[in-house]
Amino acid sequence: MKNVWILVPETAVSAAIVDPRYMFTAVNEFIKSSGQPPLFNVQLVGLTKEVKLSDGLISIHTDATLKTAKQADLIIVPAISGNLANAIKLNQEFLPWITQQYKNGAEVASLCLGAFLLASTGLLDGKTCSTHWLYVNEFRGMFPEVTLVDNKIITEQNGLYSSGGANSYWNLLLYLVEKYTNREMAILASKFFVLDISRDSQSPFSIFKGQKIHDDPEIVKVQEFIEGHVPDKISIDQLSEEFGIGRRTLERRFKKATSNTVVEYIQRVKIEASKKQLESGRKTVNEVMYDVGYTDSKAFRDVFKKVAGLSPVDYRNKFNREVVLPRT
Repeated sequence: MKNVWILVPETAVSAAIVDPRYMFTAVNEFIKSSGQPPLFNVQLVGLTKEVKLSDGLISIHTDATLKTAKQADLIIVPAISGNLANAIKLNQEFLPWITQQYKNGAEVASLCLGAFLLASTGLLDGKTCSTHWLYVNEFRGMFPEVTLVDNKIITEQNGLYSSGGANSYWNLLLYLVEKYTNREMAILASKFFVLDISRDSQSPFSIFKGQKIHDDPEIVKVQEFIEGHVPDKISIDQLSEEFGIGRRTLERRFKKATSNTVVEYIQRVKIEASKKQLESGRKTVNEVMYDVGYTDSKAFRDVFKKVAGLSPVDYRNKFNREVVLPRT
């Protein structure tokens, strides 16, 4: 039997505790219905026997504490909420315990903002990780040694797993079910919970807000200039001249501040503007393309798919139900 310990940190998101418990206990029932013994021993593990969440509105009673929990096969780190730096401080006792469990053979999976807690152990240094797209700048600032893959729903490296934002953790749970059982059981679970088993990117759901949480005010001005000239064709040389910064220096400082090259940033700003038009407007894809400064339809489609994870037509069909576009 596999020991699955679901942590109950202070300031945790209660759904990210209840849902994985529901998933693994449901799979146990599926297995039992086939005449086999249940596979998972699922327990909630906290710092105390009772943890109050959501400003005291929800009280969760744990099955074990760090002192009484045995060796795990899989540890689930749920999403935390509120001020993340403060949440990490409140849950400091979990960090050496998770590290020791991992060294003893446990695998560890973080759900959404649980990545902040897992990254605080240092286990993710030099490895890849995903988290909610809205918090990627904060994550990069706090954990520069971790390679954040902000468009992925699932990452896996050396027995460490992470999921993207919010409900995308269901896809990681399905992934873990398949790993610990088989594909057939994962498909059964996906049908029971009505989940898309094939979804692997959170790019279609992300909103690009720019990365302005940094300490380079001149680069902020460059970013604002780019965002204010969406339809224009902007070159790096033009920006260099406009702001009196040498090209190489501009490229270096821009990358350091935003984690994007200048070209990548311009592309993301244009694609975000086009996404908004495709979500709510009635213009054709070509009209939207021209509005954001592209004239080559293939180049636009390629960049759009790279950034958004879908083609412009598929994106519009997914998020704008009032308009039906011919697939041309």
